[in-house]
Amino acid sequence: MKNPSLLRHLRDFLLLPFTMSVVVPYLIYNSQRQLVHEHDLLLKISGLIVGLFGLIMLLYTISLFGRFGKGTLAPWSPTQKLVVVGPYRYCRNPMITGVFFLLVGEAFFFNSVDILRWAGLFFIINTLYFIVKEEPDLEKRFGEEYRIYKENVPRWIPKLRPYGGKV
Repeated sequence: MKNPSLLRHLRDFLLLPFTMSVVVPYLIYNSQRQLVHEHDLLLKISGLIVGLFGLIMLLYTISLFGRFGKGTLAPWSPTQKLVVVGPYRYCRNPMITGVFFLLVGEAFFFNSVDILRWAGLFFIINTLYFIVKEEPDLEKRFGEEYRIYKENVPRWIPKLRPYGGKV
């Protein structure tokens, strides 16, 4: 199994998380609809912290897909191996969690109701996508290995103890 090229990772990153976390918020941002009516420094600092956590989680999980999964984050270039290392030992979707936290951080930093609403909609859309499409596809691709993983690792809320199954 060959690792995907850096160009494929960059292409898939620009098409998916970059679009969801930069392009869409830019297009929907309206400075007139604010979370709070004072320009609160604490809100900006909170946004930076939450957003930075999300960005780090996103980039780290993308790297795990390349190194351990031998694929990219895109459905058209999926991993060849089930990734159950790092944050994937605690919850099944830490990459999307990273994007969600990045969006919430942006909403706080820019004091934006619209970006916060987009973060909620993004979460709902992904939850439905995982239930209807991704999880059944992963069961077909990885069989019993994925079913056991799915039984032991929650979709969103991280477990306190990491999953100890085989990689």
